[in-house]
Amino acid sequence: MDTQNTSRPAAPAQAVSLPVASFTNKSTAIVPIREIGARYRPQIARHLLDLDERDRYLRFGYPATDQQINRYVNSLNFERDQVFGIFNRQLELVAMAHLAYPANFTQAGFAEFGVSVSKHVRGRGYGSRLFERAAIHAVNDGIATLYIHALSENTAMLRIARGAGAVIERSGSESDAHVSLPEATFKTLLDELLADQVGEVDYWIKSEASMMRNFLATVQEVRESVRAGDHRSGT
Repeated sequence: MDTQNTSRPAAPAQAVSLPVASFTNKSTAIVPIREIGARYRPQIARHLLDLDERDRYLRFGYPATDQQINRYVNSLNFERDQVFGIFNRQLELVAMAHLAYPANFTQAGFAEFGVSVSKHVRGRGYGSRLFERAAIHAVNDGIATLYIHALSENTAMLRIARGAGAVIERSGSESDAHVSLPEATFKTLLDELLADQVGEVDYWIKSEASMMRNFLATVQEVRESVRAGDHRSGT
């Protein structure tokens, strides 16, 4: 599912306008999601390159090669678009969403959503949580319509779209889904602020824990080295 297409038309009249609550349920706060920028390109590349051939096909709509993935990662425009990530305890990026804006998004009024989740963490609702996080950001940015373009066989992605009440139109092997977003409110602004804080605190805690593990590992290596030296010297 390639999110780089920025030629979407305005949403058809039959698009469903969802209440803000659809994007702000309590489960969103349970999964810490962090907005990530350009300095995370290596982690993004590593995450996408770890996808197998089938997953690459579903994510991009074609069997993306390593070179094509690296080109995609290098082309990410963090000044215009938004990228969200979920990290594990080792600070590995295990799921990410790309909210892509057209160059003239203030006039176009839409954005496009793409998501990928590492195989070993699937089944935890990360795709849906990332959609909710991206959607609430789009609401607060004044985006009127959120698009999802996916292969018709990408049942996981279409399930996320249906769960959001999206209108889905199939055209052969591909499907387009669109959701009309509600207007921003004070509550949506607070919800996004809370989500940002949860993501930042979670990442900080994991960073501190990672540094402590590395420190303890270094101490252990020094102790073993000293013991080995004492053994060789016969003391």
